Amino acid sequence: MATLLWIIAVVLVIAGIYVILARRDILWGIVLIVLGFLVGPGGVSIFNP
Repeated sequence: MATLLWIIAVVLVIAGIYVILARRDILWGIVLIVLGFLVGPGGVSIFNP
């Protein structure tokens, strides 16, 4: 399960960076990056009790 969470977190962060750089939509990029940090199993995770 931890591996799946890492993959999802990495995809969200990369998508956030892409949205910021390529589409110039800073708000949605920041939202995706923050979601990536919240989903990731390391440090802060919304799935850990």
